[in-house]
Amino acid sequence: MTAVADAAQAVPERHYTHHDGRGATPHRSNPVVIHRELTTLGVQAGMNVAEFGTGSGYSGALLAELVGPTGTVTSLDIDAYLSKWANLIHHERGLDHIRCHVADGTAGFPQQAPFDRMVAWCTPPLLPKAWVDQVTDGGLIVAPLPIADVPNMTVVAKIRVSGGQPVVEAVFNGGYIEATTSPKDNLDLPGRWVDWENRTPAPSWISIAWRHTDDHLHTGARTALARLLKDAHTEPYAGDELDWPSWRTFAAHLADPHLTMAGLTPDLWAIGHSTPAAAAVLQQDGTILADRPDSPSLAVLRGWLTAWETAGRPTPETYTPALNRGAEGWHLRLAR
Repeated sequence: MTAVADAAQAVPERHYTHHDGRGATPHRSNPVVIHRELTTLGVQAGMNVAEFGTGSGYSGALLAELVGPTGTVTSLDIDAYLSKWANLIHHERGLDHIRCHVADGTAGFPQQAPFDRMVAWCTPPLLPKAWVDQVTDGGLIVAPLPIADVPNMTVVAKIRVSGGQPVVEAVFNGGYIEATTSPKDNLDLPGRWVDWENRTPAPSWISIAWRHTDDHLHTGARTALARLLKDAHTEPYAGDELDWPSWRTFAAHLADPHLTMAGLTPDLWAIGHSTPAAAAVLQQDGTILADRPDSPSLAVLRGWLTAWETAGRPTPETYTPALNRGAEGWHLRLAR
C-alpha cells in the first residue's frame, strides 16, 4: 500500500471533498475504501486508467498521482456539476493528465481505450461488456457488482481480463451508489430495482426479486410493503449482534427467487422473503417484521438465519465467485 499511501500524502483530500468554491459534496466515498480499492488496482506509472464515478475528484487526483505525468486518467460521471468542478479543481492544482467527462460510465469511453486499469465508484447492474472490451489484455478492473437483483447486495470484485474474458480473482466486502442514467439527488433511495415506493405518510420502499411475475400495477410489491408497514408482527432476532455484510452476502448467495429488500424507515435497511401472500424481513437494528406470527415467509427467513449461523457467519471473501455471461455483460454470483 506504499504507493497509494504516498499518493494520499500528496493529494489534499479536503480540498476536493470540501472545496471553498463548490462546497462540500455528499457524492464521495470513505478514503479508507478508496485507498483499498486503488491498492487492489495495482496502478503503475505511465498507465492509462479509467474511473467511473468522478465524485468530488479526490479519487481521480490519487490516480493522477499514481500514473504520474507520463500516464493518463479518464474520469466519467453522469453528473455535469461534479465533472465540471472536478476538472477545475484538478486544473487549479496543475494536473493536466486527467480529464473528467460527462458520460454514462457503463458504456466505457472508447475514445481513450484501451485502458490498463479500470476502477468504479458506482455499481452497474452487471459487469458491462464495454468495460471488458476496453481493457488491455491482462488488465484489471476493480468494481462493485451486484450479487442479486435487489439493491445493496454487492461486493467489490477484482477482475482480470485475459483473451477478452473476465475472471474474478478476489471479492471484498463493499459497495457504492448505483450507476444511474441521470444524476441522483436522493441518496437515501436506491437508484435501481425499487419496485414500490411510498412518500407519504413517510418514505418507504421495497424491492422484490420476483418482480417479473408481478403485474403492471406492482400489486405484489405494494401489498408486501403494506403488510410490513401496518400492524406487522415484530420480534427481536435471537442471535448475537448482526454482522450485516455477512448476513447480506449469505442471503444473496442463496439465489432464492423470493429474496426481498426493503427500507421501512429512512435509516434502516431490511432483508428477507416475500410472496404475493406473505412477507418477512430482518432489519439492521435486529428487529424482525412479518405479516403475521405464522407467516410462511417468516418461517423461510428463520430458516435462512439458522443456516447462516450454522455456516459460521461467513465473510464475503470466503465465497467462490462466478461470472455468468448475459446479453449485455456478466452477472456476478457467489457460491459456497
